[in-house]
Amino acid sequence: MPQRLLALLFVLPALAVIVLLFMVPLGASLIGAFESGEGYGIANFIKVFELYRWDVLFTVMVVLLSTLLIGFFSTAIAGYLTLGENPRAVAVLRWLYRWPMFVPFIVVGQVLRTFLAKNGLMNNIFIELGLMTPISATSFLDWRGIVIAFVWKQVPFVALLVAGAMASIDRGTIEAARNLGASRLRILVEIVVPQIATTLMVGLVLSFVTMMSVLSVPLMINAQSPTMLTADIAFRINSYGDYGVANALGFVSLLITAGAAWIYLRHSVKERA
Repeated sequence: MPQRLLALLFVLPALAVIVLLFMVPLGASLIGAFESGEGYGIANFIKVFELYRWDVLFTVMVVLLSTLLIGFFSTAIAGYLTLGENPRAVAVLRWLYRWPMFVPFIVVGQVLRTFLAKNGLMNNIFIELGLMTPISATSFLDWRGIVIAFVWKQVPFVALLVAGAMASIDRGTIEAARNLGASRLRILVEIVVPQIATTLMVGLVLSFVTMMSVLSVPLMINAQSPTMLTADIAFRINSYGDYGVANALGFVSLLITAGAAWIYLRHSVKERA
């Protein structure tokens, strides 16, 4: 009994932080989503559907596209780190690919805002190289800029998880495939990726949830409509003080992220079965 009490005392501070800083605000937000001037109902969700249904679709499409690209690039980077035959290239890539992990999203948004603008650094480089003319330069400060920001920021995180999982794979299967003449691409796709699929899915689900919660990137890069739900939530609160619709938008975001979590849990249960 004293040991159980001591264990409870150790757990209690962390549990109190979770309850006070996460569970209580979440409960208040869920209740507030159904609360309006007329009492409790779905009036806030009707307004969300009328005003922001395209923003919901825009958010889902941008985050899904970013997630797919993150999975592709992180697998490619981790695969080269595992199967690459050039020690110098592997060392340089291992040193470089992690840097975006330490850059906050707000800095990513500000940097890419100047890099992807019509007169930004990217277009100026292309013009100097003769790849385009100043008249043909276009701005990427739209959904493309958001996708670039998300992918650039989250690929190192997922690649780090995937590379660790690949490093734990039995090298005997890889060497056997090489001895049979299989190319590195075939080894990666048919042998390595199936063995680290669970780790890859964990990284992608975490990235999906993270991207759904980012506010700075859509505010800085995509100053037009449609935009992401986080920007809509900030707009309803700052411009109208409308916490009901803002909570309803947050509830919709929660349902979207819960869908991603459900897909992961379903896949995990099937694997264990």
